[in-house]
Amino acid sequence: MEIQKRLPVGTDDFKEMRENCYFVDKTRFIKDILDDHGKVTLITRPRRFGKSMAMSMLSYFFKPENAEENRKLFEGTDIEKAGERYMAEQGQWPAVMLSLKDVKPLAYKSMLAQMAIVMHRLYAYHRYLLEDFLQGEDFAAFQDILYERATTDKLQSSLSDLLYFLQRYHGKQVILLLDEYDSPIQAAWSAKESYYDEAISFMRGFLTGALKGNTALRFGILTGVLRVAKESIFSALNNLKVSTVVRGRYGDIFGFTAEEVAGLAKELGHEDKMEEIRSWYDGYDFSGHEIYNPWSVINYFDDGCQPGIFWLNTSSNDIVAQLMAQATMADEERLLRLLEGGSIDINIQEGVIYSDIYKTKDALYTMLLTTGYLKALRTEFVSGQTYCELAIPNMEVRTVYEAEIVNRCRGQLERSDLYVILKHLLAGRSEQFQEGLGCFLEQIASFHDTAERESFYHGFVLGIMAWLMPKYQVVSNRESGYGRFDIGIFPKEAGIPGLLLEFKAASTEAEMERAAGEALAQMEKNHYLADFEARGVQEVWQYGVAFCGKRVKLLTKM
Repeated sequence: MEIQKRLPVGTDDFKEMRENCYFVDKTRFIKDILDDHGKVTLITRPRRFGKSMAMSMLSYFFKPENAEENRKLFEGTDIEKAGERYMAEQGQWPAVMLSLKDVKPLAYKSMLAQMAIVMHRLYAYHRYLLEDFLQGEDFAAFQDILYERATTDKLQSSLSDLLYFLQRYHGKQVILLLDEYDSPIQAAWSAKESYYDEAISFMRGFLTGALKGNTALRFGILTGVLRVAKESIFSALNNLKVSTVVRGRYGDIFGFTAEEVAGLAKELGHEDKMEEIRSWYDGYDFSGHEIYNPWSVINYFDDGCQPGIFWLNTSSNDIVAQLMAQATMADEERLLRLLEGGSIDINIQEGVIYSDIYKTKDALYTMLLTTGYLKALRTEFVSGQTYCELAIPNMEVRTVYEAEIVNRCRGQLERSDLYVILKHLLAGRSEQFQEGLGCFLEQIASFHDTAERESFYHGFVLGIMAWLMPKYQVVSNRESGYGRFDIGIFPKEAGIPGLLLEFKAASTEAEMERAAGEALAQMEKNHYLADFEARGVQEVWQYGVAFCGKRVKLLTKM
């Protein structure tokens, strides 16, 4: 089959990709499923990592409709090379393909309406069941779903009912492929007026009827972003196999491996871009497999090999915004460590309930890992608990952290204002920097913030300085000389001055200049420049910074 040279940007349909696009062969997933599948398998991966394409591929392989034509889609692929034992399964099993990725309502009533539309479309695809097959109550039940007039209870059982109808029609058990099963639950949880409990109750019945003790089911594959805890939605399932970003099979199926990216780059004539692609879009580890973000890689090539923010622009980044909204001083230290290229150690809680995510930081960082905003460098299983060393995956993802840190710190000022103020800082223009810093304080600092005195001011300035990365390394509370400085900013290029900031909180405005002078004197007395000298930084702007409420005073020396 001749493949047209078009990149599959926004394509989730396997047939369209095979017939019109460049193709990265993931058909080994079919072999893996046939070799060892559970009655129900749940696979969780970040959005835009190929879950929908993989499910479409399974549907085209198994479903009996247009089986001969669909067989051509697999010519020359890994599953065909695996042998006739596997290809004998092609076109032999009725398959129900259902995606809930667009079910994102703002209220429970709207959720039921959207679910009714989704099931209407699915039933319409199988409308042939009404032709001299279904009778009596089954005929009426099918029509109620088809014409969107079913009760909530009937809508809840509609997926289970369809599996039974199809088994009787084909004389074979049915394969269920349910993509983005958790989309309605995410929407319910994040809605302004949450209807999480109602959504969980409905989805529990909807899924349990189809997956638990259903004799019409051969096996089911579910995909999603987060593994919703068994206690809430899978409480009745004791036959669930789970594959997550931390553990489980299929680690190389979702996303691109290094070899696959290299092969695509070679085919497109861009082998010289591999290092840039690696720094921007590599960095994930799924069950021991090095994985690139496929959405970003494809868009990078399609955009003329210009690095850009592709994946992060496909959805809101509320999870990072929520982290920043609740950030403590300890969280800011962790974020700074991550932005510096460092790591943090977290107890992973994969079976979380959405409503518990913001109750513990471990659960929140787990969600950042599951949704693709962090990667696991190392995983350990100790006494039944999972511990991961986490880091930011790549350049693309670090931009969202920088943006949210800046948004948290900049108040109503424009980002261009912050850029100008930081240029004053780097150039040693203390009066202009003092004025800009004072504007920030006036806008975002409340009386209660400033009552925390030095700890608040330290965190406030640290958040602003994070925007200097990665050109500079921003270090907080580091030992140097005979003490520990507040913030040091080390250039990564030779010949650029470094910066050293020491903070003091004054009791009155009249004491501010003296306090700033004490901060400068403390730098000299404790020889805080020792760390800069060791790194070969010859010029350092030193800032003694005094705060009093929303007022700021700077003294500077080189």
